[in-house]
Amino acid sequence: MPRPISVDPIEVFFDEWVASGRSGGLPMAATASVTRSHRVLLARNEATLRSFGLTFARCEALMLLLAWPGNRVPMSRMSEWLMVHPTSVTNTVDRLAQHGLVNRAPHPTDRRALMVELTDSGRGLADGVVAALADDGFGVHGLTHDEMRTLVALLRKVRRAGGEFRVEDGEPTRSRSP
Repeated sequence: MPRPISVDPIEVFFDEWVASGRSGGLPMAATASVTRSHRVLLARNEATLRSFGLTFARCEALMLLLAWPGNRVPMSRMSEWLMVHPTSVTNTVDRLAQHGLVNRAPHPTDRRALMVELTDSGRGLADGVVAALADDGFGVHGLTHDEMRTLVALLRKVRRAGGEFRVEDGEPTRSRSP
């Protein structure tokens, strides 16, 4: 992460945007804030991941497998949930398999599909990564517990409106939502 600068660039951008008479200053500032926050979090968490010999993409795949019931996921589902092209999932799984962290297995009901499953060493590594990231607060510093819940709820609205997922009207959300 580069050295901090002496001003908040979003405030500078916003002030200049408004002064120029352009419309959309607040949405621009919100989008830029999310984008720059993503970069800050990614840089901080990638430093931790490097200590485990992982890239962010490989860590994401391990976390998906760790959280999924039975630690097994169809390859096609990984692409959907990680929001990446199937070729990227194949490359990521190849690298994880080379290190003995995952195995490919036949799908139980679809002969054309493959499952990806965590190995014991993959589960151990994933658990270690989770512990290290949790010790660092996953990089989300400066927010209270309630602020984190609010942030998750607000970004969920953005993600839903952007088409990431669909919840039918009247359909309950998961009981353990953050």
